[in-house]
Amino acid sequence: MILSRTSFSLLAFAAVISCTAVPPQAAPSLALQPSANLPSPETANETGADVEKGRSDFWLAREPVQGSAIIARAPAGATAIFLNGKAIPLTPDGFFLIGFDRDAENSASLVASMADGRRIEQYVPVKPGNWQIQHVNANPLGGAKTTAEFQARRGPELARINAARAKQVVSDGWRQDFAWPLQGRISGRFGSQRIYNGTPGSYHSGLDIAMPTGTPFVAPADGVVVLAAKDAFTLEGHLLMIDHGMGLNSAFLHCSELLVEEGQAVRKGQVIGKVGATGRVSGPHLHWGMKWNAARVDPLALLHK
Repeated sequence: MILSRTSFSLLAFAAVISCTAVPPQAAPSLALQPSANLPSPETANETGADVEKGRSDFWLAREPVQGSAIIARAPAGATAIFLNGKAIPLTPDGFFLIGFDRDAENSASLVASMADGRRIEQYVPVKPGNWQIQHVNANPLGGAKTTAEFQARRGPELARINAARAKQVVSDGWRQDFAWPLQGRISGRFGSQRIYNGTPGSYHSGLDIAMPTGTPFVAPADGVVVLAAKDAFTLEGHLLMIDHGMGLNSAFLHCSELLVEEGQAVRKGQVIGKVGATGRVSGPHLHWGMKWNAARVDPLALLHK
């Protein structure tokens, strides 16, 4: 079943999942079928025509890949959605958001609980990512001068980051076409294995855009500021975090200046900060990281190309 009204401009391509009501032990694994004529979640609820026709399938805006966040729609009549057994928020018009970590397993289970008591289940293949190796000339301790200083500062920093991500905000930013926060040279890609001065580190968790210190950047979508670190963190420097709703948030690292406050609602295209070289860096740039709940995802996959 393919929904048709407007082309879905948020993502690079689209797919439809066919599924049937089955008992748990008999759930099939079916391939995704690409389609180029899908509705935008911003306009799909303008009329009830597609509801009246009856949506019997799950709909996904693109093929699941490691490190991706995807807007999806439930079958008509679904009252709850589960990804790998965990409940996911569902909008009144049937949309929801799912994400797959950089190291996600190669398949996932989507289940819809229906108003009539049925259970629709679909196993979804998750394609592997293509990760690079990147050598970085930067101090592994970032803004800390010694290991002892790093260890003393890092715990409270992580506590603030985790507390910010645990906040629940109301925003429809996740439904928008995401925009570039600024234009510049891509100096680091999501998922690449980092080597710091010859020492292997964790994989790169975001997209780096190299620009001079002081260059302003904007919010890629609507949201609420959940963290604004005016005192620079050891690794992230001046850190700004925006929650776009549905568990999706953006983090902007290494800023020279933050222009918004915690708790402030921001709009897509609003100037929110300036590029810098604070924290663990080899030069001035904006690091844009994204997470959907606990899964780290690639901002590039959400950008309107």
